[in-house]
Amino acid sequence: MKNFNFILVIIAIAAIGCSNKDDMRLSQIIDNATETLKPLNKQAALAYWNGTTTGQSQFFEEYSRLSLEISKFYSNKDIFEELKEIKERNRVSDPTLKRELEILYNNFLSNQTDSSLLEKIINKTSELEQKYASYRAIVEGKEVSDNRIVSILSESTNNKLLEEAWSAHKEIGPIVAEDIVELVKLRNKVANSLGFDNFHTMTLSLSDQDPNTISDLFDQLDSLTKDSFNNLKAEMDALFSKKYGVEIGNLMPWHYQCRFFQESPQLYPVDLDSYYRGKNLEELTATFFNSIGLDIDQMLKNSDLYEKPGKNQHAYCIDIDTEGDVRVLANISDNEQWMGTMLHEFGHAVYSFGHSYPENPYFLRNAAHPFTTEAVAMIFGRLSRNPEWMRQMLNLSDDEINKISEDCHKSLRLQQLVFSRWSQVMYRFEKEMYANPDQDLNTLWWCLVEKYQGLKKPKGRDKPDWATKVHIALYPCYYHNYQLGELLASQMHYYILENLYESNHISNQSYIGNKEIGKWMTDKIFVPGMKYNWNQMIQNATGEKLTPKYYAKQFVQ
Repeated sequence: MKNFNFILVIIAIAAIGCSNKDDMRLSQIIDNATETLKPLNKQAALAYWNGTTTGQSQFFEEYSRLSLEISKFYSNKDIFEELKEIKERNRVSDPTLKRELEILYNNFLSNQTDSSLLEKIINKTSELEQKYASYRAIVEGKEVSDNRIVSILSESTNNKLLEEAWSAHKEIGPIVAEDIVELVKLRNKVANSLGFDNFHTMTLSLSDQDPNTISDLFDQLDSLTKDSFNNLKAEMDALFSKKYGVEIGNLMPWHYQCRFFQESPQLYPVDLDSYYRGKNLEELTATFFNSIGLDIDQMLKNSDLYEKPGKNQHAYCIDIDTEGDVRVLANISDNEQWMGTMLHEFGHAVYSFGHSYPENPYFLRNAAHPFTTEAVAMIFGRLSRNPEWMRQMLNLSDDEINKISEDCHKSLRLQQLVFSRWSQVMYRFEKEMYANPDQDLNTLWWCLVEKYQGLKKPKGRDKPDWATKVHIALYPCYYHNYQLGELLASQMHYYILENLYESNHISNQSYIGNKEIGKWMTDKIFVPGMKYNWNQMIQNATGEKLTPKYYAKQFVQ
């Protein structure tokens, strides 16, 4: 027995020795990777920022070159094989190192393919970036911005002008469609070479999402929202039939006040835009975030927030260096949509700033998952329609709030249901497109739009309208994360009400002035970065793993 115990001790010591060796070697690999990638990632982020704020080709070319360098590093087969061996031995003892190994391994795995193939993908993506950034629709013989298209669709009752504006926005489709299909096939080649069915499956799997689980969740959401949406859609159709002087059966996509019917139309009497007209959205955004203990003043100074020629017409947040240089690109107009967008994008910004915590290892300075940063952005973005938030931030009277309160809540619910149905289209289109990019994508798109959004395809239309959505080309297999973000935003909202307030009246909390919210988010969501798997982080922060029950409670039931 003594000899047996002695042997066990020797084995244990040997195992610890191997474990320590793996810890030490992994630390060396991580240090070397950080030293190489950190400056490259910063330079690439700056090139992307400069390209999207100016539209100038040299910056996109520089971004493409740097992206290729980063990709080449992750393509290193010797480093990958060593990481693979360490992973398979499963002897790394330090939990933080183990988590870094997971992340680094997946980054290398997705690049273990023909380098010339990766170069083609990067160059093609850069070309598309520039095409989308520089495109301007032509309406009534004049070049117009996306903001102008939105304005026409939301405000005009001229059926001819509505159709012209909607159609003009779609003209980017034929310009980019062939390039997108080529890019899809290139991405699929990468996925196939790594043993995945297609790029969609690979993207979800490498971001720690089971594709079947996500599809099941979207099926549940379809069932959950279908009836409520159809009831609201019937209300819209009756209202718009009168407004535009068109029979219900002849209503077209341009009658729903949005380029993609992803935003809620003006269905209720309250004119939310009127409350933001003439307001300083920057100032409102800063005042709010500062009130909950999240200082965004420097981030605002670093940002580019207004329209200019050549600039990307959308909105995004970017972390330049993972050390606090966080910026937002926007194209502010004084309306409710842009107020919501500012709150949304600076929600991303405070998350990015928070996980730049100096004690975090470089490869953990990111959100636990893309949809968790979307959730933070969304919980704040919803406030632009919150009557209590509007009362305090816009100095509205109690009488005014009482007058619009019910419509505000209805409007937010409508927005959630409209977006939920739109996210069904995006998720299912991308899933099917990557499964078979040679199918009739124009028909696939309109079949999904008709099924999930209830819109009619214009008679005889056969154009690549799917290609007009920039996310399909440039941010592939990501859109479903917006919907997951909405689920988590509701879960966080109820946690805040139940734990950081004494009241649980969900309609009447604006978060303004409650610094406990900023502290809770910073401590439990932002600072941990990628230290934990996304569901573990959510459980640590809210006491439960991700669940759709709070979303249903807030917007469906």
